[in-house]
Amino acid sequence: MTDYRSVRIERPADHVAELVLQGPGHGNAMGPDFWREFPDVVAALQADRDVRCILLTGDGDHFCYGLDLQGMAAEVSGHLNDGATGRSAIVEQAAEMVRGFDALAAGRLPVVAAIDGWCIGAGIELLCACDVRLASNAARFALREVQVGMVADLGGLGRLPFLVGEGWTRELALTGEPIDAGTAREIGLVNHVFGERDTLRAEALDRAIRIAANPPLVVAGIRQVLDGRIAGTAKAANREAATLNGMLMQSEDFAEAMRAFMEKREPEFKGR
Repeated sequence: MTDYRSVRIERPADHVAELVLQGPGHGNAMGPDFWREFPDVVAALQADRDVRCILLTGDGDHFCYGLDLQGMAAEVSGHLNDGATGRSAIVEQAAEMVRGFDALAAGRLPVVAAIDGWCIGAGIELLCACDVRLASNAARFALREVQVGMVADLGGLGRLPFLVGEGWTRELALTGEPIDAGTAREIGLVNHVFGERDTLRAEALDRAIRIAANPPLVVAGIRQVLDGRIAGTAKAANREAATLNGMLMQSEDFAEAMRAFMEKREPEFKGR
């Protein structure tokens, strides 16, 4: 299989492909390499008939820091303060970025995610495209887009309510504040919590192996039915969020959020 910069593929068991997030951004943050490569990675796995289940993990101490703001600055800066043309470009870019997540959710392969350390922003939106989510005690989750002047537009607001309900989705999205692994289990964001990273991976791999042992056509059919219930909702929410970001990312508050992030200080928002 092709070598990628942002992920690697391993084969820990028969019919199981391990998809490892590996940067190159700090904490496996999702930068230009990730958004360019991920749709191709998903397509390649879906086309491999020997693969029946995906195990999704993060390299190092964290699952994913979410969007690599520094890495994406060059990709986005040209669209800012460019009127209608810039707004349209932001919407188109978001549609391209979410393509891999949508393909993961709609494809034939079930996905077991193992989360250790931080899972932030787009990392949570990636989890929403998975089937089984497991965490270690060290896992922490935050849908942090609101704190950096954006609306989550990669599936989080469309898919997350089906996992944790409307109330928790609103609290996570509106505050941007983190929750620990125990809370994530209580609200349904993850199914189980395990004490250590090694135990987490072993349990996640065990579930992937058990899923892969089932009839692959039936497993694909189950995913088709389940994703079909929410695909339209997620698509509409993503489009609306991206359209809003086309406006919001040209605001003074977004510029202030980016400056504060780079300067490692609290932002001062003005509502304009």
